[in-house]
Amino acid sequence: MNATAKIDPPSQRLGAAGNEVKMRLVQFARELGFDSCRVAACSTPAHADEFDDWLDEGAHGEMEYMARATEKRREPQKVLHGAKSIIVLALNYFQGGGNAAEPVPVRLGPATTEQKARGRIARYAWGDDYHDVIAAKLDKIDIFLSNLGGRQKCYVDTGPVLERDHAAQAGIGWHGKSTMLIDEKLGTWFFLAEILTTLELPADDPARDRCGTCERCINACPTGAITAPHKLDARRCISYLTIELKSSIPLELRPLIGDRIFGCDDCLDACPWNRFAKVSRESAFAARKSTTAYAPRDYLRLDEAEFRDLFRNSPIKRIKRRGFLRNVCVALGNIGTSEDLPALERAALDSEPLIAEHAAWAINRIRERSGS
Repeated sequence: MNATAKIDPPSQRLGAAGNEVKMRLVQFARELGFDSCRVAACSTPAHADEFDDWLDEGAHGEMEYMARATEKRREPQKVLHGAKSIIVLALNYFQGGGNAAEPVPVRLGPATTEQKARGRIARYAWGDDYHDVIAAKLDKIDIFLSNLGGRQKCYVDTGPVLERDHAAQAGIGWHGKSTMLIDEKLGTWFFLAEILTTLELPADDPARDRCGTCERCINACPTGAITAPHKLDARRCISYLTIELKSSIPLELRPLIGDRIFGCDDCLDACPWNRFAKVSRESAFAARKSTTAYAPRDYLRLDEAEFRDLFRNSPIKRIKRRGFLRNVCVALGNIGTSEDLPALERAALDSEPLIAEHAAWAINRIRERSGS
């Protein structure tokens, strides 16, 4: 052999062993609790151009992080030099309740005849923060792959990766018209995670689009945020308005938010494929008392320390007290009664202007309904 000849590192020389490595990887992922583990080639995402158009339209709203590192989203090798494969993992978080025909919201505290207000929290936020739960599992897979000579970058909804494109290419599911990914066994109730690796693993086949002519998700959107099949204006999406938006919620959209106080599941609940959904095996996603045992007005009593303590290790902590109580005020403005006015009047004096503003709006709404 020529002494100057280039020798590929182990990560580039899996060859026929790649199938065996992949089988071991899939088995290990299953042991860690993942419901699906599939592989896509590390290539330009199928909808990179459409993503750029979406940004140009400003449909991402205040999510400025979406517009950063766009070249990395188009070229995954710029995220990890030498990346050959993208491993995509799915983890079911469904906790039961609701189906395509009759969605069942979360009830926050017992409702009396007079006080039937309830607030809805998106299912993904009922339990522990998925970022933490999944990241711990990815660390173990990273070690597994490193021992085989690979270098990895792992992401849980945190990096410059068009995850749904890679997931669809890997066959985790297909693009629903709501822009959410759909799996024929998991429905829409699953988290995605990605591992970019220098290991060249056999790629899986994409999933076939099985939505047909169904447009239930589009019709179910309370704010018309799904403007066309596969096209979402985040600025109108309730999940964006209650989570990503840091400023005041537009006045014209507040009534459409209804009783939702963190996220929205309406387009997911509407999907017929969810009739096949099974309850998650991951106990960390089970509903916590902090998301099921409070009437909406009770949240308004929380000070900063109490809020942090109540929602420790919860996805809700990311929007902080000011964002969460803003949402609670809007929900009470839509569904509250005179019994909620004392709590809202205290909130209207809150030192946080964002809370005070939305509390004042809610008070006016309730008084208009009651004729006072």
